[in-house]
Amino acid sequence: MTVDLTLVWAGLLAFAVFAYIVMDGFDLGVGILFPTLSPGDQRDKAMNSIAPVWDGNETWLILGGGGLFAAFPLAYAIIMPAIYTPIIAMLLGLVFRGVAFEYRWRTVRAKPLWDVAFFSGSLVAAFFQGVALGAILQGIEVSGRGYGGGWWDWLSPFSLLTGAAVVIGYALLGATWLNLKTEHDLQAHARRMAWILGPATLVMIGAVSVATPFLDAEYARRWFDFPGVILTAQVPILVAVVAGAFFWAMKKGKEVWPFVLSLALFGLTFAGLGVSVFPYAVPDEITLWQAAAPHSSQLFMLVGAMILIPIILAYTGYAYWVFRGKVGSEGYH
Repeated sequence: MTVDLTLVWAGLLAFAVFAYIVMDGFDLGVGILFPTLSPGDQRDKAMNSIAPVWDGNETWLILGGGGLFAAFPLAYAIIMPAIYTPIIAMLLGLVFRGVAFEYRWRTVRAKPLWDVAFFSGSLVAAFFQGVALGAILQGIEVSGRGYGGGWWDWLSPFSLLTGAAVVIGYALLGATWLNLKTEHDLQAHARRMAWILGPATLVMIGAVSVATPFLDAEYARRWFDFPGVILTAQVPILVAVVAGAFFWAMKKGKEVWPFVLSLALFGLTFAGLGVSVFPYAVPDEITLWQAAAPHSSQLFMLVGAMILIPIILAYTGYAYWVFRGKVGSEGYH
């Protein structure tokens, strides 16, 4: 049986992007929640909760971007010029956030300034990740084998909506993470924020879901045409089920399940994104197979990926296992 390496690489990149959303989403969410935390002990505990893992989480972002360039070079050549501005803004936000993360521990007088920088970098990075997603989903103008649109085509009401949705969703992940990893007053505050952000996230999921079919008739066809609708209808049904389970877990005072169920909501929205765009690398313009690198190149890179990805998963899992307890002002205990 012949293996379609293009689909294998599409699956690997989808996995890398989702792994980034899962792992970096909650630590960006902690930064987004920073202004709601009390200066001093609460903010120190929140930062300590992500200190062992935040930098390694961004490995998946590098893998996703590098993998897109290597496995689907035509898609990379078209998509990147279309979203240069939000991608540069996102990277600057991540850099600024990383600098703030390190420097706030080395000063007392300027600590409030670095707290603002940490929040601002987290907010900018999360928002422009959502904007880039919206810009791709709303469609990219293609001319020949290159980008044919303008400098500001990425900016639209829909891309701003997706940017806001990602910010709120990441904030929910941050709140449920703090509920899992902290105790006492900080945990109580995180739970209060999760009760607010849970419904807000569902509203944003609904708003983006309603707006998406109006972007392109093909999106509407993939979601609503029979018999495909029998399968696609499972996505909103599962969102409702997971949302109900989330609120039940919150009401029962659970710690692990609200975080897991928040990640499940992201997983379902990611599946919905796949329904909308598959089998295109550039929505409704360039298919995965048209954008793919030669078979020999895909095979060569796959050998490396099959070695590196298990190593990344192993050390990531080990880090989370070592730092699996609750966090205090001085670190994990």
